[in-house]
Amino acid sequence: MRHGTTSIGDALREFMNKSRMKPRLTEVRIQENWEQIMGKTIARYTSGIQLIDGKLIITTSVAPLKQELSYSKDKIIKLVNEMLGENAVKEVMIR
Repeated sequence: MRHGTTSIGDALREFMNKSRMKPRLTEVRIQENWEQIMGKTIARYTSGIQLIDGKLIITTSVAPLKQELSYSKDKIIKLVNEMLGENAVKEVMIR
């Protein structure tokens, strides 16, 4: 590397971190890895996942699962943030 040059990978990472698309890309990463994070059963009965301003909104129509997820909010935040490698999720809402 010459002095004052940046690799393409580093430049892309810096661009994406400053981009307005970052929250949407983070949401897509969570959706793609949801089954690995939470397991097949929970993923099967989860109908939607959104990330809006640090709030992870999980949608399910299964009442027992809603209750189970509401008891596990701190664990969900920890698991998702570990997968992302950053503290993108600050709160979990169950609908």
